[in-house]
Amino acid sequence: MTSSRPLLYLAYMDIQMKYEKLKGTICPLGRVVVAFSGGVDSTLLLKVCVEVLGKENVLAFIGSSPVHPERETQEAIKIAKRLRSDYVVVKATEMENRNFTSNPRERCYHCKSGLLDQAWYTAQGHGFDNIVEGSNVDDEDDFRPGRRAVDEKGVLSPLRAASLTKDDIRELSRSLHLPTHNKPSFACLASRVPYGTVITRDILKQIELSEEFLKGLGFKQVRVRYHGDVARIEVENKDITTVMRHADELYAHLKSFGFTYIALDLKGYRTGSLNEPKSEVEKMGS
Repeated sequence: MTSSRPLLYLAYMDIQMKYEKLKGTICPLGRVVVAFSGGVDSTLLLKVCVEVLGKENVLAFIGSSPVHPERETQEAIKIAKRLRSDYVVVKATEMENRNFTSNPRERCYHCKSGLLDQAWYTAQGHGFDNIVEGSNVDDEDDFRPGRRAVDEKGVLSPLRAASLTKDDIRELSRSLHLPTHNKPSFACLASRVPYGTVITRDILKQIELSEEFLKGLGFKQVRVRYHGDVARIEVENKDITTVMRHADELYAHLKSFGFTYIALDLKGYRTGSLNEPKSEVEKMGS
């Protein structure tokens, strides 16, 4: 039997080379503002920026908004403090932008564009040279209109430049003892609302309360997709039968949050399920 050790060693060396490339990418950037969410990617980025540039040259920019659960904002603050980084919390303005709240397919572009304008205002006001954000190479495989805003605003993506994948980032985070190494992936609450449905604070709060309740039951990877009166729950396939054991309390609580019908998606959790073509459903009904 062929030993797997050489393959593991090669994988380790590949990640270490990318890590060194990441540090080399960050080193000449001077003073940087890190667009910081407290997620897996931006936490690694903030950690390395502080390590390479020194804490006096790094500022974590945290956007506070109804599209992000308050718990996520507080976790981002806690992590920034743990990494010894200065931080600023800024109230985001996307809910005042009809180009965002009307919920077109390009909604992420309008959201990120406005947020990065605020980040640049913060950077210039504090004497910082660059803004960096946490996109990685795996993000290129999904529909991400926010990427265009990053390019247009002159924001840098060091993880992407270092060819780091999501798995690489988790492995590096684990080796650096970062608390986010196994944190479930998260996207803003607006991603639970189908395109064309106007995004309101009430809808976002419905979704936030519903997902928080599910997480309180022990489910880690959760999405509650909004379909008017219907809440469509997505969990990992291994958790689908467990959800059914909580059917009565889920129905009672999500109904109290404003939903009339509670549905469980039998295909399970997957990113971008609202981007799936309607033709699949149409074919099933034809």
